[in-house]
Amino acid sequence: MQQNLTDQQWRTFEAQGYIRLGQVTTDEVLHGLQQRIDKIMMGTATIPYERMMLQLDATTGAYKDMPSQTLGHKGATVAYRKIQRLEFDPLFLAYMQTPLFRDICNRAYGKDVPISCFRAMFMNKPANQGTHLPWHQDFFPHLSRHPIATVWMAMDPSTIEKGCIKVLPGSHHHFPDEDHTVFLDEEQISEVLSRYAPVYLECKAGEGLLLHNRLLHTSEVNRTGQPRRAFSACYMDGRTISPAPQSFSVIFGKDALKSEEVGVEMVSEGR
Repeated sequence: MQQNLTDQQWRTFEAQGYIRLGQVTTDEVLHGLQQRIDKIMMGTATIPYERMMLQLDATTGAYKDMPSQTLGHKGATVAYRKIQRLEFDPLFLAYMQTPLFRDICNRAYGKDVPISCFRAMFMNKPANQGTHLPWHQDFFPHLSRHPIATVWMAMDPSTIEKGCIKVLPGSHHHFPDEDHTVFLDEEQISEVLSRYAPVYLECKAGEGLLLHNRLLHTSEVNRTGQPRRAFSACYMDGRTISPAPQSFSVIFGKDALKSEEVGVEMVSEGR
């Protein structure tokens, strides 16, 4: 596994909006994360559920039919679509603080800049289910500094049949900074598909992707009898200001969360 990106990898990321990171964790750590997320879904993990955002999957597969994402456990089931604030789980936090991800943040935001987590998120497409995710970019216009670095890791094999990520390389340059588009309408979809060629990013379990937050992407439902689980960590400049009262966990730098202390309130307030 890499400890640092090469200059060429970073140039490729800047040009096309994504790169493959290869294996980003050991088989042992991956197995631990797989077991932990199953316990979290079933409600048997010792974690602060009251601080975590959970969302069940849409049984119809339609994005518009998804139930709300709210605080707290929603019942023992493996049909969760999304679980956020996993930096408060010691295993997921330890994974997020690996040297490669520190190096990525150094390149994205600067070596002496504190790094916070905008979201640490489990994403799931349950067996023979999953929700179609429309074309969009992970853009958050309410933040004073736009996050550009998300590390996505496959927790299971992610194939076309399972609804792997599909991206439009180079499309992170499509919208100017002042354009706050998140989900594309039909006219915009037609335009971008005439300019950029879609690429499916199939991954083996444990493989990672570095994704630019403004890279346009989509994913389909899971047509197989096995789940498609993944973990995504969006790293951002720790000096980011949010107009709404919001707290962001420090991942790298002074006052960073520690695996043995994640039950303690150790977050930086959005200033």
